[in-house]
Amino acid sequence: MAVPSGLDLEAKTDLVGEERTGRASSPPGRHRGRLLRLLRSDVAVVLSAGYIAVVVLAAVFAPLLVRLSGWGPYEFDQAAIDPNLGGLPLGWGGGISAEHWLGVEPGSGRDVFARIVYGARVSMGVALAATALTTTTAVVMGLLAGFHGGVVDLVISRVMDFLMAFPALIFMIAVLSALPAENRQALLVLVISVFGWPYLARVVRGQTISLTQREFVEAARASGAGGFTIVFREVLPNLRSTLVVMTTLAVPGYIGTEAGLSFLGIGVIPPTPSWGQMIATSSSWYAVDPAYFFIPSACLFLLVFSFTVLGDRLRTLTDSGELR
Repeated sequence: MAVPSGLDLEAKTDLVGEERTGRASSPPGRHRGRLLRLLRSDVAVVLSAGYIAVVVLAAVFAPLLVRLSGWGPYEFDQAAIDPNLGGLPLGWGGGISAEHWLGVEPGSGRDVFARIVYGARVSMGVALAATALTTTTAVVMGLLAGFHGGVVDLVISRVMDFLMAFPALIFMIAVLSALPAENRQALLVLVISVFGWPYLARVVRGQTISLTQREFVEAARASGAGGFTIVFREVLPNLRSTLVVMTTLAVPGYIGTEAGLSFLGIGVIPPTPSWGQMIATSSSWYAVDPAYFFIPSACLFLLVFSFTVLGDRLRTLTDSGELR
């Protein structure tokens, strides 16, 4: 994962206020208001945030939406497919109708809309949980390595180097293939996090080393503040912008990882809905039923693209000094 050069706090000359106090000089409310105004002025960001909000709401209210549509993600509608054509959906667009809003799954007749909204639960749930676990681990390890230095820094840095050099995808495939199918989503979160935290931890470590050499940290030490106080009152608040940008950019990567592993058949186990699993199933039907391939692919692409646009815009604001 590339580290934006603009995140180098030592190179920032406009953080004088932060150097004196250890925290941003603007009140949090004013900072959030200015950030929202900057983001609202960008049409691409507004559209991206809107789509992310739609997906999140669909995932949260999936049971209600499925109840409104009338078909659950595991129900079969044999009347919606033609057995004489190998289970091809009847009607236009893969069986799109008032009864099946996005058509039906070829071969089984399961409702595509129901599986899409429940698949959103899997994609967002795994990605957000993995991001939360990865960020927590990375912040703890990065702060320990950067603040204490010495043997602590050496050990943590060598662990990070090992995990970053390891072929993560191959290991994920091997481990998940050998593990039981129970609690597969939790296992996905754990495996993704094990290989995800070193990238952010390395950034946190570098920023922590830089910050601990600043005047406001030296002043805190001279005043008798302990290490815990310095880390949480002086260092961690100045890592806020870095963490926001890096975690926002990490989410689409984890969404794609979950989809890819499910596509390979070692992620979410059927019949649990997953966008990657739906795309894998549709690969044998796209010539005769392209809608079934297009719908989950479009949903996945737009979600990853939206998070990428949002994270890139936040990175731009950070590089320009507008997000502090």
